[in-house]
Amino acid sequence: MNYADIRPIDVANGPGIRVSLFVSGCTHWCKDCFNQEAWDFQYGHPFGQAQVDEILQDLSKPYIKGLSLLGGEPFHPDNQSAVLDLVQQARAAYPNLNIWCYSGYLFQDLAAGQVGRHSRALLDQLDILVDGPFVAEKKNLSLRFRGSENQRIIQVQPSLAQGEIILWDETAEL
Repeated sequence: MNYADIRPIDVANGPGIRVSLFVSGCTHWCKDCFNQEAWDFQYGHPFGQAQVDEILQDLSKPYIKGLSLLGGEPFHPDNQSAVLDLVQQARAAYPNLNIWCYSGYLFQDLAAGQVGRHSRALLDQLDILVDGPFVAEKKNLSLRFRGSENQRIIQVQPSLAQGEIILWDETAEL
């Protein structure tokens, strides 16, 4: 897997100050995507244990509230193994930090394991999934932590446990 960027401080992609990984590679090709250069799976730099270690070090800061995964597409089958390894290491090292992931795939398809070999295992590690492709015609700049009205901010663990989608309450602390 390649990655486009690692941001050790990010306040735009989830609540609080976060560390964000932007993976490379996406086949959704959403019209007016904010990160079109990351559609290319070869864009950026190779992602390996050195980058995982860098992210883990960044997560150790006392002001960091969590990890956000964006793209490109973290759930693309070509990216799943590396992303899963990262989140498992982050979970083990920092169990109290929350993990958000942005994906153009839908929660129900990921939960059913219909997207690649590790989609369900990766979903099992997340606190929040922002799902659905960006739709330019539904763009709404007033939305918090998402770009278009079709995208949902889903509480992953309660949704998996209850077998129905439970949306994140923006007024509640995570």
